[in-house]
Amino acid sequence: MKPLPLPVRLAAGLAVTAVEQARKLPQQLAGLPVTVVSEALQLSMRVQQTVTELAIKGDDALSVLRPVDDEPEWATFDEDEPDDPADYPHGSDDLDGPDDDGDPWAREERALAAEPPAALPDYDALTLPQLRAKLRSLTAEELEQLLAHERTHAARPEFTGMLTRRLANLKDR
Repeated sequence: MKPLPLPVRLAAGLAVTAVEQARKLPQQLAGLPVTVVSEALQLSMRVQQTVTELAIKGDDALSVLRPVDDEPEWATFDEDEPDDPADYPHGSDDLDGPDDDGDPWAREERALAAEPPAALPDYDALTLPQLRAKLRSLTAEELEQLLAHERTHAARPEFTGMLTRRLANLKDR
């Protein structure tokens, strides 16, 4: 038997492919919204990447016209601080005391070596929310101990403020 001509075979193959695709159409239609959204998101990401790349190239080109400051005016460093206690805005309290002998770690070492308050032995390891949860079970005397401990050690404003407010609420009762 002689083979059919090529155009007839191509037409038959095209018809079979069309029928196969028509059978797959309901499944493809179900996933079509997801595919469209995915393609749109990919396109928007590509546009954002292109815009960012252009901005970076523009920054590089314009950096010749506007050189970057080596040190911003708002930045302060330890070596910028004055050595004279009178130059400090808060007086000599900003400096370590004479018992520190110039050692910057002496205050921290004293704080670590001190005994924790008896009311909460794990006080120094507590976070602010953990301390807040335990405040209602403490007496005024225990709160005063914690406040004194906080002021002499870490002196964290949010901790001292919360302890002070709780102590004032207890005394108002």
